[in-house]
Amino acid sequence: MISWLARRVAVSALLIFILLSAVFFIVRLAPGDPLDQVVEEDLGPENRDLIRRQMGLDEPLFRQYLHWLTASSRGDFGTSLSQQRSVAGIIGEALPATLLLTVTAYLLHLLLAVGAAMAMAARPGRALDHWIQGVGLTLYSLPAFWLGLMLIMLLSGKLGWFPAGGMHAPDARYLGWWAWFGDLLRHMVLPVATLAMGSFMGTARYLRTSLAEVLDQDYILAARSRGLSERRILLRHALRNALLPVITLLGLSLPFLLGGAVVVEVVFGWPGMGRVAIEAIWARDYPVIMATTLVSAVTVVAGSLLADILYRWADPRVRLPGQEAA
Repeated sequence: MISWLARRVAVSALLIFILLSAVFFIVRLAPGDPLDQVVEEDLGPENRDLIRRQMGLDEPLFRQYLHWLTASSRGDFGTSLSQQRSVAGIIGEALPATLLLTVTAYLLHLLLAVGAAMAMAARPGRALDHWIQGVGLTLYSLPAFWLGLMLIMLLSGKLGWFPAGGMHAPDARYLGWWAWFGDLLRHMVLPVATLAMGSFMGTARYLRTSLAEVLDQDYILAARSRGLSERRILLRHALRNALLPVITLLGLSLPFLLGGAVVVEVVFGWPGMGRVAIEAIWARDYPVIMATTLVSAVTVVAGSLLADILYRWADPRVRLPGQEAA
């Protein structure tokens, strides 16, 4: 187990290094000058050259890469070109908001997926099965930005039930704790619903197939012969075993959630990593781009590794590569 984990960590670190190196050169080889986003148009060439030297943009590309590699290995991600403040501070402000959004959306995603899968497995081929699949696949096929805009138009614009965007009301800092928390929940409803509703059907169909296989097992037939209700069989016997393969989807769901969160954060003005990354790309803010890429890559790789570990822990019958059979 320990040797397998060490190999996985080493391979994951190598993948992250290759990804970050590729992103470093790609964003710098793109046409355009990052100084155009941070200096005035009428600034003289001498002043532009001075600013370029201060930012380290006058050095050869490979030397810039070595400087970035050395500094980032110490946890120093530099200073934002557009905001002129610490990149670590920018990430530290945005990361909690993204984690709050994605973790909450994933929990709702799992809740919707389990409920839909159980309803479809209990009535296979019936009207409810077809209706859930139709609605779920329709939501799954809709772009996240379009679904988010429709929710804003209907639930915020027409009905006025929820705020159209942001994480807090402008006067949230003056509210009491409970009022502040309630304001946060109201602002979370639409972006969380957009992320969860647009992705839950993939997991639900996977879980429905797993439930169908479990329901054909001999111990399920024995439970039915003892007169147990279908609801109890689903909840107490089938669901627990059917959830084991779904653990592997944990790592696969993180890239989709993070990718969707980028779009959702822009649509709803959510102050998270996705919005920071998009603004950094438009501003050619190299240090922020590299830092957001690093955080995203580490999150995805860590999720995949966690899924493998949880699956091995949940089902001891699974043998890791190189592990001998008992």
